[in-house]
Formats: sequence, C-alpha cells, structure tokens
Amino acid sequence: MIHTLVLMVGRDPLLMETRAKVLQQAGYTVESSLSFTEAIDKFLAGDFDLVLLCHSIPVEGRERLTRRLREHTSRTPIISVASSVGQHDHFVDATIESDPDELITCIREIVNRTKSHSDGDQRHG
Repeated sequence: MIHTLVLMVGRDPLLMETRAKVLQQAGYTVESSLSFTEAIDKFLAGDFDLVLLCHSIPVEGRERLTRRLREHTSRTPIISVASSVGQHDHFVDATIESDPDELITCIREIVNRTKSHSDGDQRHG
C-alpha cells in the first residue's frame, strides 16, 4: 500500500480515537485535530493525502473549514462522515457513511483516484 497521510478533524475525542484506530489498522497514518485552528496549522505544515471531517462538527463548521482549506489547495480531497443515512455535504468531494468498512473503502478509492490523477499530471507536465 502507498503511504497515505490523513488529517482527521472532529469535536468528539473518543469517536476520533476510535476512527483513528480503524484507519491505522487499515494502514493509514492519521493526524487528528479537535480544533479548526489546529487543523489548518497541521494542514499547512503537512503533506496530507486526504482530509476527513467528522459528523461531530456541525454542518456549518464543516463547510467553513472546507472553504478555509480550499483557499490553500484544491487538490487534496476532503470527505465528510454523514451524521445520518442519506445526508450529503455538497461542499466536499464525498460524504460517506460512518460504517468502518465503507469508510475504508471510500478512502481507498478516493486516494487511489487522486494519486493516479497526480501521476498523470506529472507525466504530462
């Protein structure tokens, strides 16, 4: 598996810890943040392959954070975890269910798609 660095942002420490363990067991490196300021600082200092927004952040907060992150890059995929079945955040690249298997599958698909696009950009650039 290609090394993948995920920035996970949320407001519920226990939920974040549990989700980080699931992602780590699947082979991902996870940096967690419980505040927007810290998340933006980590994002700017790191080389993240994906940003994961927890449903513990109210929708307005997820949208505001997404806008702030997009000011710095349009290439890093941002996905949110749905707070309910059928919920979709229109401002992110994908909204996924909180089921661990679906979470891992979706992240893998998005990261692979993003990496293959950036490899194509490098070959053609």
